[in-house]
Amino acid sequence: MVEKEDMHVTRVLFCGPHFPDSYNFTREYLQPYPFIKVDVVHYRDVPEVIKNYHICVAMTMQMDSNVISRASNIKLIMQYGVGLDGVDIDAATKHGIKVARIPSEGTGNAASCSEMAIYLMLGLLKKQNEMQISLRNRLLGEPTGDTLLGKTVFILGYGNIGIELAKRLKPFGSRVIATKRFWPASIVDSDSRLVDEKGSHEDIYTFAGKADIVVVCLRLNKETVIFPLLLHHKLVKQMNMKSCSWQ
Repeated sequence: MVEKEDMHVTRVLFCGPHFPDSYNFTREYLQPYPFIKVDVVHYRDVPEVIKNYHICVAMTMQMDSNVISRASNIKLIMQYGVGLDGVDIDAATKHGIKVARIPSEGTGNAASCSEMAIYLMLGLLKKQNEMQISLRNRLLGEPTGDTLLGKTVFILGYGNIGIELAKRLKPFGSRVIATKRFWPASIVDSDSRLVDEKGSHEDIYTFAGKADIVVVCLRLNKETVIFPLLLHHKLVKQMNMKSCSWQ
């Protein structure tokens, strides 16, 4: 970490310490560019040192107006991956700081998230934790798992991640139902074979009643932040409780 700015060096701040590959990969990529320096600083120290940097990679830190007001030399706040839920974009704009949103489509982020959802679903259906215990006890054939074949999967929020998830669910033989606030013609036409039933947010509870598995793919904002509570309180009662899984 450098206290005195060098006019010829662009300094990049990663708000750490989590997701170490993010800054390790960045440092590796930037090795041919000695005029760009990357530092990793713990969350608690960011407010004190952010003034020494030009670019801030927020990671999972809450970049509120207080922190942003101290970022006197920051020109850009961005994310390693997608999601700017913790960045006060209005405060950044007020201080003349640009905020970059990296799209999930075509960058590998949506694909990676959808594969993680598949992994979690299979882990639940196959009873991964119980299976590990059985293997340690040298027991075979228990517990008896379940399959994605024939399951109805409800994708709540059919954006880039939802689309990638539907692409991966269909080969498993799952029935895919999805809700989206607005269905553009491009999605309706191109993904007609991926989604068996489409609805709007007004259909959430009805769709939940048909689902074995619910996958929430909504962007976290002021409108959707209440959804987890609503899902827990209302949807569980309406879901098919024979094989109820959450992602």
